[in-house]
Formats: sequence, C-alpha cells, structure tokens
Amino acid sequence: MRSIRISTPAAAFLAAAALLFALGGPASEAAFGTHEASAASEQTVAEEGSPYISTHLYFGTGRHNGNPPITEEEFMKFVADVITPRFPSGLTLQEARGQWRDKEGDINRERSYELTVMYPVREAHARNADIEYIRRLYCKTWELESVGRADMRAQVDF
Repeated sequence: MRSIRISTPAAAFLAAAALLFALGGPASEAAFGTHEASAASEQTVAEEGSPYISTHLYFGTGRHNGNPPITEEEFMKFVADVITPRFPSGLTLQEARGQWRDKEGDINRERSYELTVMYPVREAHARNADIEYIRRLYCKTWELESVGRADMRAQVDF
C-alpha cells in the first residue's frame, strides 16, 4: 500500500477540467435541454469583449525530503517579486486544497494556490515565455516536480 505524503501539485488541473466538463460540457446541455438557450447565449457573448487566453496555474506548497511547506509569506513574496512584474495589469489568486499523484505514484494533499491571468490572444507567444519562466523558477526555487497549467480561450470585457 502506498503512503500519502505532502508534496507538489501536478494533476490539480484534472480536477478543474472535470469541473468545467460537469458545468458546461455537452453532456450537461443534453441532460438539461439547455442547448438552444446556450447557443443563443454564446452568440451574444461572442459579440461582446475581445478574444483572450485565460491561464490557470496551480502552485502546491508541499516539499520533498522532509522540508517544511512553503509558507504563505514565501509564496506571496514570489507573487510580488516574480509574477506581478510579468502581469502588472492584474491577476487573480485563490487559496485552495490540492491533491495529485507524484512521479513515484504517491497521492499528495497540500495547501495550494490557483493563479489566473488573462491576456489578449495576440500576446500569447510573449505571455507563454513569462508563464513558463514562472513555472520553472517556482519548481527550481523549492525543488518541486511541477506547477500545473491549464489554458482556455475566453471572450473578455473589462
């Protein structure tokens, strides 16, 4: 029997994907007969706003080899020093409880953070470099396996 230990996130985005499917996938439209209303709503939404990418990053705070978890202060300093300079127009940060399976097959549960940044589609190439830098630096700084990432297209209006 494998033990459960606290470590870093890698599959938190699977939970988000499952939630998105449950809330808005084709099965829910068919089950509740909302396809016509949904199509009309989508047409209205598509006419408003601009095409954006919404990127969600999942940061775990558990560490390997008996090291203490990343503290809220350490994480917020990383946000201020590394993330905010790359996304000064805004971001959303939510505290969460994450669970994922590490490369050794162990299930890990930990305090985590979900970061959401949105940017115009035309900036996707440049923003990808920023996002990958953030992910690599976070892993390198605290010797973690990964930071989960999920990208979605969105129509955005502020």
